[in-house]
Amino acid sequence: MNVVAIVGRPNVGKSTLFNRLVEKRQAIMDNEPGVTRDRHYGYAEWCGKNFTVIDTGGYVTGSEDKFESAIRRQVKLAIDESSVVIFVVDVRDGLTGFDKDFANVLRASNKPVYIAANKTDTPDKTPLAAEFYQLGFGDVFPISAENGAGTGDLLDAIIKTFPAPGPEDPESGIPRIAIVGRPNVGKSSLLNALVGTERSIVTDEAGTTRDAIHTHYKMYGKNFILVDTAGIRKKSKVKDDIEFYSVLRALNALEDCDVCIVVIDAERGLESQDVNIISLAHRQGKGIVLMVNKWDLIEKDSKTGDRYKKQILEKLAPIDYLPVIFASALTKQRIFQVVEKAVAVFERKNAKIPTSVLNDKMLPEIVHYPPPAVKGKHIQIKYITQLKARFPTFAFFCNLPQYIQTSYERFLENKLREHFDFEGVPLRLIFRKK
Repeated sequence: MNVVAIVGRPNVGKSTLFNRLVEKRQAIMDNEPGVTRDRHYGYAEWCGKNFTVIDTGGYVTGSEDKFESAIRRQVKLAIDESSVVIFVVDVRDGLTGFDKDFANVLRASNKPVYIAANKTDTPDKTPLAAEFYQLGFGDVFPISAENGAGTGDLLDAIIKTFPAPGPEDPESGIPRIAIVGRPNVGKSSLLNALVGTERSIVTDEAGTTRDAIHTHYKMYGKNFILVDTAGIRKKSKVKDDIEFYSVLRALNALEDCDVCIVVIDAERGLESQDVNIISLAHRQGKGIVLMVNKWDLIEKDSKTGDRYKKQILEKLAPIDYLPVIFASALTKQRIFQVVEKAVAVFERKNAKIPTSVLNDKMLPEIVHYPPPAVKGKHIQIKYITQLKARFPTFAFFCNLPQYIQTSYERFLENKLREHFDFEGVPLRLIFRKK
């Protein structure tokens, strides 16, 4: 696997370069230092060679940023994972003490290092890049991540170190599971507990995660991608641009995923924003698993779980098909059960029921309880089939589809769920003229 890590001080343009290489606005960019915290993955291609790109937070020592040591650990993990390192520096600032200190860290890694002298956006700035030869890493590439100048020469040099072309898109066809919820409910703690390493930075401060963090995961012989997202909160509560983009990235991750694990806080219960997130996932046809995190902090007896689940499903009605799992990311209680359930939901979401089985089960139910007559007209459903769609969609062929009432549609959905296991999966029913 060809892996390129982008590293450097804060605010030198690492995320801008990352976005240019992966050709997407995937990482959040801002003039404020310290926007990127976790390491962030994307895929790029240059001259027929495919490679993974890792964006990292700015490496500093002795700053007042409370995330500083956690970001440094993330940077070191990224360097360990990579086969090549792009060391981004800023020609406007020139060579700083931080750059020299960080160069020592990179030397110890024994990885090939390419210096990208960023913000060389006009030809008159090109001579300023010469100062960075002092670091002793060989060629310095004057680039502008903003407008793309010089990035071609940099990539030409980097791909010469790759032994093989690399897979085109290692993520295609793999189930994507997004971990979503309000801020500070324990989404990143869940990801770290599952992966077994510090994949996302965790603190008590709401809004620690900003970008959507992708992680490949393998369990029970199955591959899937786990996506940790920023906490989704109401528009009125979003204070700054960075948080606005974080919420936007989280909503995009929800749109791109197959199944979402909605994490709620056991102590706070199901809040209106949780209901909004679940309704959004339901409307988008996503598989849903509800994880009640911090269950270890609740005083309970043998009936607590049942009571809690009943209250949740009453608040969510009519979305009452969700599996609810009481877990704790801190003690790792039932966290693997959560992922197991998410994989099962993915498989159900893609299940195809043979037409003969569908009709054998559903037609007797319809005969036993036919659609109520409207304006003296009798409605007859003759035939049912499953259509090809992103999530289970069933067509009911009948003589008067326009007269099917919502209550009867609900009855049919309940019967489908009774006969076939669609736990955690939204269903769509379409009525057509035969």
